[in-house]
Order: sequence, then structure tokens, then C-alpha cells
Amino acid sequence: MEKSRGSRPVAFAFVFVAVLVAEAAVIDRQKREFVIPDWIEIVDEPVAENSKTIQRAVRVRDAKITYDGAQVWRVQGSEAQKDLVSNVTMDFQESGLLSLWVGNDTVVDVMVRVEEIPRVSRYLKQKDLQYQVVIEDLQRAIDEENPSLSAEEIEELQGRKARYAWWQGVAIRVPSRYSRPRPLRYPVASVHGVGGPWRFRGHRMEWSSYHRLEDIHGYLDYLAETFPDVCSVVSIGNSVEGRPLKVIRISNGKPNAPALWIDGGIHAREWISPAAVTYIINHLVENSETLEADYYILPVANPDGYEYTFTKDRLWRKNRKRSVGSLCTGVDLNRNFGYRWGGMGTSKDPCREIYAGSGPFSEPETNAIRYFFEASAANFKAYLTFHSYGQYILYPWGYDKRVPPDYADLERVGRQVSTAMRKAGGANSAYTVGNSATTLYAASGGSDDWAKAILKMKYTYTIELRDTGKHGFVLPARYIVPTAKEALAAVMVVTEACKSL
Repeated sequence: MEKSRGSRPVAFAFVFVAVLVAEAAVIDRQKREFVIPDWIEIVDEPVAENSKTIQRAVRVRDAKITYDGAQVWRVQGSEAQKDLVSNVTMDFQESGLLSLWVGNDTVVDVMVRVEEIPRVSRYLKQKDLQYQVVIEDLQRAIDEENPSLSAEEIEELQGRKARYAWWQGVAIRVPSRYSRPRPLRYPVASVHGVGGPWRFRGHRMEWSSYHRLEDIHGYLDYLAETFPDVCSVVSIGNSVEGRPLKVIRISNGKPNAPALWIDGGIHAREWISPAAVTYIINHLVENSETLEADYYILPVANPDGYEYTFTKDRLWRKNRKRSVGSLCTGVDLNRNFGYRWGGMGTSKDPCREIYAGSGPFSEPETNAIRYFFEASAANFKAYLTFHSYGQYILYPWGYDKRVPPDYADLERVGRQVSTAMRKAGGANSAYTVGNSATTLYAASGGSDDWAKAILKMKYTYTIELRDTGKHGFVLPARYIVPTAKEALAAVMVVTEACKSL
């Protein structure tokens, strides 16, 4: 009996420990059950368009998209086949068999994935449509497009601001020895070692490679800090994912100077556009003492999409707006402006690359541009938006095959631009001038039409940069400088035209 009573505490203790172990196992198991894998993310999204009610949702993270074996074809028909070319292209796009890159009534460039090549080829032959392979292996072209900078090159670039800060101090003390600012492209060599001016961080901008958004925005901030009398930077709004839309103003303060708006990168995959625009910025700042106009420049109008082309899908076009009620993402920002929105050349399907959004200015990126102009007191005379590719100088209207009343002036200055661009790049590049809808294709809700019709800008152009199709959107970085020189020539010609207004 005594032995039995003595064993009770021991048994109780054993049971208690067993319960604790079991509970700990349950807790540990519960914790493991709620570990979220890397390929899943929890997001907040509106219940309906423009709704303030937010719901939690689970999304699968995008894997990086590759284009192994995919090809780019140029499909060509006769004048009598132009309706056939248009219909075939439309049918294939809607079925997902190909992606339209660029084209007009009789010639289109299309991207065909490797698994669809036999099927698309048979169909085109049945329709008696000719095609040629322009890019044999798209992924290989992407891999070779943008060589990375070495660690030594990055270190050299990041020292620029420090060296310039040191040199600037010397120039102030010894003005007779350093009479004018040294060009940004050729900073002073290394000087004092660590400390002192080396506390400054340099920028990484150069034009032998395509740069991420961080580099571009860092360059704008660098210019504003280093040249405050000439440059200022303002964020005019934020993108869908919260990235700033940074505009740099370049002005030497001349009174009554005409103002020009320049933007790039509204279509994410057109890397040459922001590269050329930053090159233009560099030239204007280096030559600021001779400027006779003010420039307001937005190098990357679609920052979310631009970053996405580096991290997930090199050929992404739209912004990154999640569409309510659809598995597809993105709005074509150059179909989202509030003039003739939703007309020809647009789609109401969120899965299409020309999806115009739920309404005019439904996107924060386009809204930011609109609000900027509504608040600005600048004397704007021109609106230049850089795209690629095809080598076109396009003026309104894009919504239909019509022209504005002053189209003769736009045509005349456009031809001057074309001549200057041909001379500037060293390749004798031919740029075709014309009305957007007639020369290329109809596209309603574009920024150029809005700038002409609503803002009353005199000179409004969409400039499609290099090339004519050999590389398309995947233009190798070695072509940045010659292409950017052509873009700069266009800006200079339009500036001269604005001075006479």
C-alpha cells in the first residue's frame, strides 16, 4: 500500500512531462504548418476596381521567364494581303501563339515560342504569307545584349562624385588653374585617399551597358547635388508598386525660355529609351552654360515594368497593376492617357499587351504626369517621348488616320529631325517621318495625342529609336551611344524650333 502511494507522484510527473512534450510537438508542428514557402507571397488587393476594401490574397511568385529557342519573324504580305496580315496577327495574338513586336498593314515582326514554330509556319504557308527569321534564338540574343560591368569598373564609377567634390574645392581656391567645370565623363584621377571628400558616394551611370532603375535614379540625384544651380530633381508621384517617378529639371535660369518635356521607358522592354534619355541629360548638364531652353525629363515613366524586365521577364511591356477579376497583370501606359481613350489600337482584355486600363488615367504613372502638367507654370512648347523600335518620327494623331491643323509644321520639323539624326549616329540611319496611325498603326490613348490635344503643345513627337528589326527590342549595348547621339540630335532640332515660337 505504501509503495503504491509513493509511485503516484512519479506517475503524475511522468504524465505531466508527456503532456508538455506533446504540447510542444503540437506547437512546433503548428509553426511548421504556417511557414510560407519562398514561391508564395501574401498580398493585399482591392475587392473591386477603385475599392477601398482590401482582402488578403495568396499569389505564386513569378519564375524568371526564358525564351530558349524562341524566334522573331518578319511576316510580309502584298498590298492586297494587308487585311489578311492584320487578321492573322490578331488571331495568333489572341490564341497566344505569338507576340506582336512592331509592324504596319503589310509587314509585322512577331515573336514565336519554340513549341509553336511548326504550327505557325504551316499556317502562314497555307495563307501564302512570306516570312523570314530575323532573330534565330531569342534567349541567346538576350543573354548577349547587356554585358556586366566588372568590379573594377563599378568601383571607378562610384568614385566619381568623391573626385569631383575634391576637384570642385580646389577649383574654388585656385580659379585661375581650373577655369571651367571638368566634364562629368572625365572625372579627376584619385587624390587624397580615404576620408575627407571620399565620404561621398559616386554614381554608376555610363553608356556601355543598360542600367537598373537604382543607377538611373542615383544619377539624377547625383546631378542635383553636384550642380544645384542647374539641376533639380522632384518625384512627381509613385508607381503601382511605390517606386518614385523622378523628373529632373535642367535650366540655367534664362528668363522666358521655352520648356521641353522628354520622357522614356513608358514601355518597359524598350531599354534603349531610358539609356538614350540619360545620355541626353548628361549632354545638357555638361553644356548647361549654353542652354537656351528648360528641360523637364522623366527617364523612366514605367519604373515597375522596367525593373521587372531585369528580374523576371526581359520582354515585359506594361506596368505592374494587378487586374481585379483576372489572372493577368499590367496596363499599357501609352494607351491610358485621357484623349480618345479606349479607341482603335487598344483592348479591354487585361491579358492583352495593349490593354488600356479600366479608364483614362486609371494608373498612378499616367496620373502623375497629368498632375505635373496641371501644376506646372513652365512655358512648354514641345513633348518628346522616346520609344523603340523601327526608326520613326511620329506626330499626331495616333487615334485615327487624321492629322492636326498644323501638321505641315510638324512634318517640316520632323524632316529636319530625321536629317539631323541621320548625320549624328555615324551609321547613316534613316528615320521615317509621318502621322502615327498612317505610318505605323492606330493607337488611341497615347501620350502624344493627349499632349497635342489637351496641353496644346506645338511640337509633339513619338520617336521610335533603333533599330529596324535586326535586334528589335534586344538591341545590344554597343549601340547605346550611337543611338543616343541620334536622340540628342532630335532634341536639339526641336529646341531650335521652339525658340522661334
